[in-house]
Amino acid sequence: MDNLTHSLVGAVLGQMGLKRKSGLAMPTLIIAANLPDIDAGCALYGIESLAMRRGITHGPIALLVLPLILWGAMIAFDRWQTRRGTRPAGRLPVDKGWLLALAYIGCLSHPALDWLNNYGIRLLEPFSSRWFYGDTLFIIDLWIWAMLGVSLWLSIRREKVGSPRWTTPARAGFAAVLGYIVVNGLISHAAERTTVEALRATGKKDVLAVASPPPLFFWRRDIFWRAGGRFGSGEFVPGVGGSLDISGAPTGTEDEQAKARWAKADPAARAFLFWARMPIVERDADGARWLRDQRYNSPFARERFQVPLPATQGSGTESSRGG
Repeated sequence: MDNLTHSLVGAVLGQMGLKRKSGLAMPTLIIAANLPDIDAGCALYGIESLAMRRGITHGPIALLVLPLILWGAMIAFDRWQTRRGTRPAGRLPVDKGWLLALAYIGCLSHPALDWLNNYGIRLLEPFSSRWFYGDTLFIIDLWIWAMLGVSLWLSIRREKVGSPRWTTPARAGFAAVLGYIVVNGLISHAAERTTVEALRATGKKDVLAVASPPPLFFWRRDIFWRAGGRFGSGEFVPGVGGSLDISGAPTGTEDEQAKARWAKADPAARAFLFWARMPIVERDADGARWLRDQRYNSPFARERFQVPLPATQGSGTESSRGG
């Protein structure tokens, strides 16, 4: 998820009452909720960063070590301010046990949220490079922004006027987001199950169906499928149904030898194929050939998720769809 969402989660956790457990609790929760994204700097490597992001900093070793580092830094900061005489008089004393617990709570919220979209996260890195996908939320969800933002504002407002129930809005907002996630998970599950059943009815085997929530319209799902060397797409709306292209087109990536050549010859292709869940090869109208991923093949996203292929490479079965 985006970093505003992670920050709002950390802040709402604090307003649920956790910030009263220790001095520096609120900044610890917010920083910890974003901490695994210290790998964001690898974006400088362009497409090759696809093999670097959401990996080791989101895995079990980092999730054990990063909160400890943050905990030590916050304690050192509190002591530094005390020595300089700049420690705010109203700050609660630092409770080392609670501060460590809050660092872990905030940090663990990060992979829990990242798992919910279809970009992927390697939850077991460095022990396993397997990608995990929740297919539940769009990577930037405006409804979650609204629920967390409003509940945070109401909670802070109540706290400022001395209301004894200042934590209630934050807790209600957090519960609403959890319910929203469950509902979206059920919609995605229904969309993928319906797609698999429809394609199996046509005789297709080994079907992979991915439900992708579009921005804003959370109740709808864009559907991407692949089976038997072909790929297609569709749409799903709960209670209404949708449309599904059941014929599809050749993916152009079924030749494992061709993929091995791409990976060996081009670091960008190697990184892309490591990350790609639904790789395809397409030829644009001008004849250029591209390695892409169905999940991010819309005109708005494909420029960030594609690798050009030399005309001499390929399996000979690429899709001829235009860009």
